[in-house]
Amino acid sequence: MRTRRLGRSTVEVTELGFGAAPVGNLYREVSEAEARGAVDAAWDCGVRYFDTAPHYGLGLSERRLGAALAGRPRAEYVLSTKVGRLLEPWPGGGMDPAGFAVPASHRRVWDFSVDGVRRSLASSLDRLGLDRVDVVLLHDPDGHWEQAVSEAYPALARLRGEGVVGAIGVGMNQCEMPARFVRHTDIDVVMLAGRYTLLEQPAADDLLPLCAERGVSVLAAGVFNSGLLARPDVPEHATYDYAPAPPALLERARRIAAVCRRHGVTLPRAAAWFPLGHPAVASVVLGTHNAAQVTENAGLLAEPVPAELWDELRAEGLLRGDVPVPTGVSS
Repeated sequence: MRTRRLGRSTVEVTELGFGAAPVGNLYREVSEAEARGAVDAAWDCGVRYFDTAPHYGLGLSERRLGAALAGRPRAEYVLSTKVGRLLEPWPGGGMDPAGFAVPASHRRVWDFSVDGVRRSLASSLDRLGLDRVDVVLLHDPDGHWEQAVSEAYPALARLRGEGVVGAIGVGMNQCEMPARFVRHTDIDVVMLAGRYTLLEQPAADDLLPLCAERGVSVLAAGVFNSGLLARPDVPEHATYDYAPAPPALLERARRIAAVCRRHGVTLPRAAAWFPLGHPAVASVVLGTHNAAQVTENAGLLAEPVPAELWDELRAEGLLRGDVPVPTGVSS
């Protein structure tokens, strides 16, 4: 599988990345066997970039990912995790209120301090069973700009300078604050969820051109807009940004799907390919629950999308004319 370098770092990621939130029991329980099978299938498909976070299942995702990668040659894969939420023991009981099907044994505490960054990374390494990770991202600092840029970022920059991590960046669901990080810091990478997809491209206005200009790579996550573009036929109950999709977006997605069908391409395949057309995008990160989903996701990128499909989407007003599209090179 083709690889691309993250910014000016030496870290290279495969064009398809493994998003490990689902194996942290996102929305539903995933068995240990399913989680291990998903990672094994990703490896067999050539995926060598894996992304996780303490937030995902209150550490369950990191524990499962670390166990599944144990024994693999460490130099052959890239792993990213995130900082900004510390996990503290919580005696309250019940289930996790953040959408993960796990017991609420811990609570998440926002902390973008220097000490918080180091404690978070140390805890992640312990859960992963590793002595290093390759990429560390500031996770959702939306309401914490001042502390994130004045404390957390310098802490990560020092870790990068010491060779403890290979690349640093920010992971968010919006465009504006990542653009501020790109302008005011020396990050290597932005993980952008849902804001540069086949459905909508607000990141093309500022963030992506800025990343291309400054040599910052983008990891495209949420490329199915949390479900709206995930199936060949868009169902009535499709979700957008983790909520029921508005009627106007349902109609737009269905019009895009109709164009895809006319060119013998499924909607998910076009959605998976689209972000890779931008020169700033290094990888598309797809979350998966099991081996079957991994194999299906890898198959989406097995063959390039015909150029005529992008042309028709533009002609129908369903794709901006100023955004780059994949040129037909398969991975």
